[in-house]
Amino acid sequence: MNLFVTGGCGFIGSNFIRQRLLAKGSAAGPDPVEEVQHLVNLDALTYAGNPANLADLAGDPRYVFAHGDIGDASLVARLLAEHAIDAVVNFAAESHVDRSIDSPEPFVQTNVTGTLRLLNSAKQYWAKLPEARKRAFRFLHVSTDEVYGSLAPGAPAFTEEHVYEPNSPYAASKAASDHLVRAYQHTYGLPTLTTNCSNNYGPYHFPEKLIPLMILNALEGRPLPVYGDGRQIRDWLYVEDHVRAVWLVLQRGRTGETYNIGGLNEQPNLEIVRAICQLLDVKSPRADGKSYATLITHVADRPGHDRRYAIDCAKIRRELGWSPQESFATGLARTVDWYLQNRDWAADITAKKYARERLGTKL
Repeated sequence: MNLFVTGGCGFIGSNFIRQRLLAKGSAAGPDPVEEVQHLVNLDALTYAGNPANLADLAGDPRYVFAHGDIGDASLVARLLAEHAIDAVVNFAAESHVDRSIDSPEPFVQTNVTGTLRLLNSAKQYWAKLPEARKRAFRFLHVSTDEVYGSLAPGAPAFTEEHVYEPNSPYAASKAASDHLVRAYQHTYGLPTLTTNCSNNYGPYHFPEKLIPLMILNALEGRPLPVYGDGRQIRDWLYVEDHVRAVWLVLQRGRTGETYNIGGLNEQPNLEIVRAICQLLDVKSPRADGKSYATLITHVADRPGHDRRYAIDCAKIRRELGWSPQESFATGLARTVDWYLQNRDWAADITAKKYARERLGTKL
């Protein structure tokens, strides 16, 4: 299989590429990496895209990096044809809710218009393939549970049939992209697949997101800002489990279908922060002997902050035999260890790509 991956220098995309080409991590599982013969990574290298995430692939003849935008139709068409692509996996997205509240337009440009143009390029390429390759071609779109809106305490988890009720500009832009993928399958017959995942965490996570932000702020002795009462609940999915699921869906999922991918780990934000503090208290104690938990600070809540997300992943477990291999305890410990061992990676991002003062104010 020759893969075309978009957004592969980001957090989830880089973990997917690494797992497929290097089979690193306990969640890589028994899937034969030889099935990926060639992988093209198209990334615009916006603030969250980092080529250093894939530095360990330098010199791998199977890997090709292309700097560009998914909305550049001529570039995408050329790459698809030159590399005889068999499948597209679309990770490219603007993904931070706070940024979408501050400035929605880039989210519409990338997540909606960009996905539309990528779909159109894929459709034109697919239509010209020989019949056997045309039947085997796949377009997999990676989305989020946030398109489903917010759940009340005790309400059943999101299934694939849940009504879309996005509550942030980010979620609305991803919902629109999901609808476009569905429309291209229904109208043109393009063999598409969609995955909707819960909150990811793990290695190479950009420092503005909750878990890496708390780890890095704590190590620097900075406040650990928690929105509101901190009781917003999310389902946490270790990134290596997620990308293994994406690979299974790409290989064996039914075209035109959506698959929810969850970690089966519902946790309030405040408890996440406390768990990080407990791990750091053991793994990297403060010089003053105090617990990192003394740095926890409650701040004004995010506008329209959803209270709870939860994923019902029964469909992917039933049809494809997937289930998460990491518990939250083991996954969080691995994540903390990774950040402790890769302080230079995080410091480089903080210095070059993310205004330092925002680390103390954004989740």
